[in-house]
Amino acid sequence: MAREVVLVAVAVLLYSLVRGLTDNRVDLAFGNADRVISLERDLGIFVEPELQAAVVGIPWAVHIANAIYIAYWPMVIGVAVWLLFARRTMFAMYRNALLISGLFSLVLFAAFPLAPPRFVGGFVDTIAAESDRYRSFNASALVNEYAAMPSMHFGWMLLAGIAISTLAANRVVRAAGITMPVLMLWSIVVTGNHYILDAVAGGAIVLVGLGLARRARTRLGAELGGSHV
Repeated sequence: MAREVVLVAVAVLLYSLVRGLTDNRVDLAFGNADRVISLERDLGIFVEPELQAAVVGIPWAVHIANAIYIAYWPMVIGVAVWLLFARRTMFAMYRNALLISGLFSLVLFAAFPLAPPRFVGGFVDTIAAESDRYRSFNASALVNEYAAMPSMHFGWMLLAGIAISTLAANRVVRAAGITMPVLMLWSIVVTGNHYILDAVAGGAIVLVGLGLARRARTRLGAELGGSHV
């Protein structure tokens, strides 16, 4: 168990300590934001301003969106703990999927620094308006503010949702697993933290990571005569 905790802790640390990769490339991050917005316009999916505008005038909806975004780490960690104790034979596969997708995300953070919508004109930073403490932490040296793509808020919530919706025994809990990534997608957009393409990238990276982790588990299981990782 100690090894599992250390591996996940290291992954979280590496995910957070990437600020130095973009400190001197802020202009590039804003240039990339223009490119992402332009691409979304060409694809007809640049709907983030309209989605946020529909929510910012409804205080309770803003509170819910902020709460979902802020509760990201507790939810991911909670699912990891549940897997560790309730579905231990599957824990390693999902842990590996998280580690693989986390590694891919670090590469993309370094290669493609991206300013989030809240830094771009026309968007509102809903979390800063209601939770100065959280936003102060988010602006600290522990967090890379120009790492909008991929959105691992969405990606890892998708991973958690897949685990719950496929492994939980209770139907209501499985249904909750399906709604988790949907709610997170809504949250990251209306809070001004991510573009839709960020979520697409985060989801794709996680699915690749899960596919590779599942393949490794199957291969190792075959080598061990059918035993699980």
